[in-house]
Amino acid sequence: MEANARVELTEEVRQRARIVWDYQHMGQEPRGCDVAVVLGSHDLGVATCAADLYRRGFFPRMVITGANSPSTLARFPRGEAVHYREHVLELGVPDSSVLLEDGATNTGENLRYSRALLAEAGINVGSVMLVCKPYMERRAHATARVLWPEVDTVCASARSGFDDYLGTVGDDRLVMDTMVGDLQRVMEYPARGFCVPQEVPDRVREAYAYLVAAGFDGHLITP
Repeated sequence: MEANARVELTEEVRQRARIVWDYQHMGQEPRGCDVAVVLGSHDLGVATCAADLYRRGFFPRMVITGANSPSTLARFPRGEAVHYREHVLELGVPDSSVLLEDGATNTGENLRYSRALLAEAGINVGSVMLVCKPYMERRAHATARVLWPEVDTVCASARSGFDDYLGTVGDDRLVMDTMVGDLQRVMEYPARGFCVPQEVPDRVREAYAYLVAAGFDGHLITP
């Protein structure tokens, strides 16, 4: 299948994709935190979600983090965090409440660099809201437990079902490849020390194997 293209998803593919989506989306209720870390990606809806949570009073400031990846360069040529920052400012978040981290190229760097930026700013952090894509919540949580274990974390994302989310992004191939790749990282990264282990039910592993065999392998890591 051609990368970065709209693709026709069969009902069998959609069924497996919903299993993976439901597993990755932790569904935690937002709660008040000292700061939000907004994880850059191809999805500008993450920034929209962060602005909404800020306006609702869940945190007083946010770090927006992310440089570019091959899947975001065309969408955000000046960098994920730069475009995200512009978007949250357009949505009414004051500039004084936004810290910019524009060097991270993976989730581990997102968290490490954000943590360092907050420390340099003299901001004490006891709790963090990780704002990300819905299907990235579990990996963000598992990564934070390794890299920032002393803080209380909660994950937040746009309230959307799988089928509705596809329409908001407009690139089914990109969503499917990235979602499958994120699940692979949840399963394999603990052995590399990047994430804490997560229980992965058999039905989720079966759905993952089905989707990889169906060709949604554009975001997989190699051994």
